[in-house]
Amino acid sequence: QVQLVESGGGLVQTGGSLTLSCAASGSVFTIYDMRWYHQRPGKQREMVATIDIGGSTNYADSVKGRFTISRDNAKNTVYLQMNSLKPEDTAVYYCNADGDMYSSGSLRDFDVWGQGTQVTVSS
Repeated sequence: QVQLVESGGGLVQTGGSLTLSCAASGSVFTIYDMRWYHQRPGKQREMVATIDIGGSTNYADSVKGRFTISRDNAKNTVYLQMNSLKPEDTAVYYCNADGDMYSSGSLRDFDVWGQGTQVTVSS
């Protein structure tokens, strides 16, 4: 099995910064895409940023220029550097990853989610 564990959430004032981390563990062979989503209270989960195995990135319009996604393939870890935070960034942030894992002597694909980490931006 593959598990994702997020860390780095917390309370910050408007204009502040936070860095989220998400580490994959277990029977990982390769991770292709890694993504960050957020879910605001009463809203659907939305994509924030994605990064593929080659390092190509994509961002939601609301975070372009403020957030940076990066990954360390050797550590199977994805990061989200969040700057110039706004109250509307308050949400639970989830990471998601897909790839291949070892299973009973062969490879099979996986697509897993972390448990989420709360980010609260005070005004």
